[in-house]
Amino acid sequence: SVYKAQLPSGKVVALKKLHHLEGEQPAYDKSFRNEARVLPELRHRNIVKLYGFCLHKRCMFLVYEYMDRGSLFCVLRNEVEALELDWIQRVNVVKGIANALSYMHHDCTPPLIHRDISSNNILLNSQLKACVADFGTSRLLDPDSSNQTIMVGTFGYVAPEFAYTMVVTEKCDVYSFGVVALEIIMGKHPGELLSSLSSPNAQHVMLKDVLDPRLPPPVNQLVLQNVVLVVMLALTCIHPNPKSRPTMQHMSLEFLVRKPPLVTPLHAMTMWHLMNK
Repeated sequence: SVYKAQLPSGKVVALKKLHHLEGEQPAYDKSFRNEARVLPELRHRNIVKLYGFCLHKRCMFLVYEYMDRGSLFCVLRNEVEALELDWIQRVNVVKGIANALSYMHHDCTPPLIHRDISSNNILLNSQLKACVADFGTSRLLDPDSSNQTIMVGTFGYVAPEFAYTMVVTEKCDVYSFGVVALEIIMGKHPGELLSSLSSPNAQHVMLKDVLDPRLPPPVNQLVLQNVVLVVMLALTCIHPNPKSRPTMQHMSLEFLVRKPPLVTPLHAMTMWHLMNK
């Protein structure tokens, strides 16, 4: 269970408590201890901060920074809050997640793989800044190991190859990031879109029909350019072949590169065109 708590100083924090019955289950206990071990080593503005923890066998809890708006999953599914998350904010959320994963994969030694990137594990603060959370199943990549593992992650976000190789790599997180990026742009999980893009009808899927219909279509050229960039990058991340997926460092840097003006208007853009651009 997660509680909102106020410290004597007045600071508001989030407290995740492991109840007695949960603590008796090895998976819960391992996840809790893993998070307490991993999070204190991470320093990034888009990764949730862990202020402290207690791992006594009779009382286990973790103390995090409080993220006012809760999970991205809940915000996207709330009709009022989803409107507040306009196109500029949504692009910024995608950038924040990309920057956090780039840091974990390329600035941590050894690289840290999250293994459960989903909209439920992205938290938003009062300014709608995104932070990656829930490192209970995260794993450091061992260069001297096969990195085989048990099946973890959230259904609908797990890279397809993981189911049969059971080998964890950075490209597993890249795939999950692609799914979340599309979810942010669509306002819902992109499961149906992923199915349609692998069918013969993929050439007829229009970008304008994919965008979250609760928001007015982006008319500002720079905003539209960034939304198109997010969709293009997300599509490269969900490539069936993990070797064809980009790195998260590449994703992060793409947002810093100035792009030429769009030639095709929004109403004429197809997902097929963006996939093969």
